[in-house]
Amino acid sequence: MTASDPGQRRQIAKLAAHERWARETDRSAATQAARDGMARKFENQVDPDRVLSPAERAKRAESAKRAHYQRIAMKSAAARRARTAS
Repeated sequence: MTASDPGQRRQIAKLAAHERWARETDRSAATQAARDGMARKFENQVDPDRVLSPAERAKRAESAKRAHYQRIAMKSAAARRARTAS
């Protein structure tokens, strides 16, 4: 099933996602690699040379993660305001 219309592609993707998760017995295990990858990303961002203690690296990585999601939230709010204004 292929489609060139973005709306139809979105519907196909949603269908595929629902089918995939309907078959999954352990959702947490299925997404563990992605969570580990994100944690590594933020750890690498704050301590690429691994000079900090694990506890300090974890604290800083958590702050970097919060900043990342706050930035996304701000962009989302700006996009909603722009849509409302137009």
